[in-house]
Amino acid sequence: MITVKVLYFATLREQRGCREEQVQVEPGTPIEALYHRLFPGPAEGRLPVAYAVDQSYVSPDHPLKEGAEVAFIPPVGGG
Repeated sequence: MITVKVLYFATLREQRGCREEQVQVEPGTPIEALYHRLFPGPAEGRLPVAYAVDQSYVSPDHPLKEGAEVAFIPPVGGG
């Protein structure tokens, strides 16, 4: 197992009840799989997000490595 730091923003922070946490995953776990693990439920009910690792946007299949800083970035509304 490896440990990654997960950052939460906006609605996701409210759902998890924290700004960040350390999470253990198998080496090479795709970032999208971690998102589905942390926010389970049907795909149609899950908030669409952008994925970032170490402050760079990545694809959903990006493999996680020890010590990575992971962020799930929800859509931003404005007006």
